[in-house]
Amino acid sequence: MRLTPILILALASVFALHLPTASAADLLGTDSSEQPVKQALAETTEAETPLQLQPSTGLLGSPSKKPLLAGPSEEPVDLWDRIRDGFTLEELDSPLVQNHVAWYTNRPDYVRRMVERSQLYLYHIVEEVEKRGMPTEVALLPMIESAFNPKAYSTSHASGIWQFIPSTGKNFGLEQNWWYDGRRDVTAATDAALDYLQKLHDMFGSWELAFAAYNWGEGSVQRAIAKNRKMGLPTDYLSLTMPPETRNYVPKLMAVKQIVMNPEAAGLDLASIPNRPYFASVTTTQRIDVAVAARLAGMPLHDFVSLNPAYNRPVINFKGSRTLLLPVGKADTFTSNLENYDKPLVSWQSYTPARGEKIDKVARRFSISVARLKEINSITKHNKLSAGQTLLVPLSHNEAVIPVFDEAPQAIESEEASPLRVASRLIYAVKKGDTLASIAKRHKVSAMQIKSLNNLRSNRLSNGQKLVIRQETLAKHKLATVQVKPVKQAATGKAKPVKLAATNKTKPVKLAAANSAKRSQRYYTVRRGDTMASIAKQFNVATNDIQRWNNISGKRGLTPGDKVTLMLPGKG
Repeated sequence: MRLTPILILALASVFALHLPTASAADLLGTDSSEQPVKQALAETTEAETPLQLQPSTGLLGSPSKKPLLAGPSEEPVDLWDRIRDGFTLEELDSPLVQNHVAWYTNRPDYVRRMVERSQLYLYHIVEEVEKRGMPTEVALLPMIESAFNPKAYSTSHASGIWQFIPSTGKNFGLEQNWWYDGRRDVTAATDAALDYLQKLHDMFGSWELAFAAYNWGEGSVQRAIAKNRKMGLPTDYLSLTMPPETRNYVPKLMAVKQIVMNPEAAGLDLASIPNRPYFASVTTTQRIDVAVAARLAGMPLHDFVSLNPAYNRPVINFKGSRTLLLPVGKADTFTSNLENYDKPLVSWQSYTPARGEKIDKVARRFSISVARLKEINSITKHNKLSAGQTLLVPLSHNEAVIPVFDEAPQAIESEEASPLRVASRLIYAVKKGDTLASIAKRHKVSAMQIKSLNNLRSNRLSNGQKLVIRQETLAKHKLATVQVKPVKQAATGKAKPVKLAATNKTKPVKLAAANSAKRSQRYYTVRRGDTMASIAKQFNVATNDIQRWNNISGKRGLTPGDKVTLMLPGKG
C-alpha cells in the first residue's frame, strides 16, 4: 500500500496524541543519564559518603520500602539486581534444593553475616564473571565454599574464599610461601577460580558438571561419566553417582540463587549492596608492617586484613612490588601518608638462631614472649627449632610496639566459625607443690579445661609456669581475627610526629548492621553419656562453637565431670 503525504500526516498526528511530551533535555540532546541514579541514591542512602554501605533496614528486618532502582536504561543501583539479571542456569529438579533453602531460612544470622562479608568482595567478583561471559550464579559460589570468610581453612587444607587446595592453587599460578598465600588474595584467587571454572566448563560442557568437578575433582567426574556411559546411563549431574558433599553442592548453590531471586519467599531480607566498587588497588614497592599500612590508610587493622588476608606475617615482605586493596576512599589517603611518613615502616627483622639455641632464649634476647614468637613464626612443636631455621623477630626490643597478629585459620563448618574476642583472662603462676588437679579444684574448673587452654599434653608443671585458668570470650562476628594492643612507636630521635593526611572527613565505612544480641556465659558439667554433639543439640549451638569456646581440639573428647563453657543468647 502506498502512503500519500496526507495519510502520513494524519497518522503522525494520531500517534502524537499517545506519546509523552518530550522534555527540553530530550529536544536539546542533554545527557542526563546520571540523574536517575543520583536520585535513587539520595532517596535510599542517609550518609553522604560513597563508601557508606547501608543495611537497608538490616538483613531479616522489615523489607526496604524504597528499593534501589535505576533509570530505564541505567545499570542497577543494587548489586543484587545486577546479579539477578545475569542468572541463566535452569532450575535443578532435585528435592535437595528446597532442603537447603529451608536450612538457610532457619539460620538468618548465618545468612546475615555471610552477606555482610560478601559486601567487600562481591562487586569485584561480579565484574570479573561478566567480563568472561559467565552466568552470575558463579559469583555466588564463595557462599557455598567459604561463606565469604577470607580466612576459611578446611580439613583438606583448602584456603580462602574460593577454597583452593595447595596443589590446585599452584597449578593456577597462586604463589604460596612463608610470607604470602595467594589462595587468600582476593583478586588473584578470583582470577584463578574463574580460570579453573572456565576450563571445567569447556571440558564438560555443563556448568553443573563444572561445579561438581570444582568440588570433587575433574578426574572424579570424568570417571563417574565413563562409568555411566559404560552402563548406558545418562551422564548429566543428577544421573552421576557421587559423594554426599558433591551431591549437595549444586543444590546448595541453586538454593542460594533461589533466595537471592526471591528473599521474601524465604522470609529473608537481603541487605542492599551498592553496585559500585568497594575497594581500589594500590601498588607499593616498600616493605611495610601490616599495622603501619592500616594506620596510614586510616582504617582499623581488622578491616585492612579483611581486604588483604593473603599476608601470613605481620610484615608485608616481598621482592619487586605488591598490590594492596583499600576502600575506594582510603587509597589516596594511604598514598599521601606513605609519602610523608618519616618513621620506620618495618618493626621486624630475620634472625637465624645459633646451633643449639632454644626458642625461649631467642624470646628473651628480643624481649618477646615465647607464645608470641611461636605464633608469629608458625611454630607448632614444643620449643624445638630446625637447624638453620630463620625466625621473624622484633627489630625493637620493646614488645609494646608490635601488634598482636592472630593468623590462626578459621575452620569451615555447617555454620561458619565466628572469631571470638577475649574479654578477660585469669593467669596463675605455678607454685611449688601445685598439681594440675589442685589448681583446677582451687579455681573451680576442670583439669581438662586448663590443659586445653594452655595446649598441655601432659600433667607435668614447673615452678613459675604461667597458666591460663579461665578465659572469658564474647561472641563477636568480625571479618578477620586480628587483635591490636595499644601501639607505642619506637623512639626515632627528635623527629616530630607526622601528621596523617585527612581522610576527607568521611565517616568510617559501615557494613550491614551486625547482630546485636547479647550472649551470656554459662557452665555445663559433662554427664555420663554426653557427647559434644548431644550438648550442642541440647543448647542449640554448633559443635565447633563449643570447641572454640573451650579451646578443645577436634580429637579431644569429653569426660564426666568436665565443665564446659557455653555462650548462650541472653534474654531480652
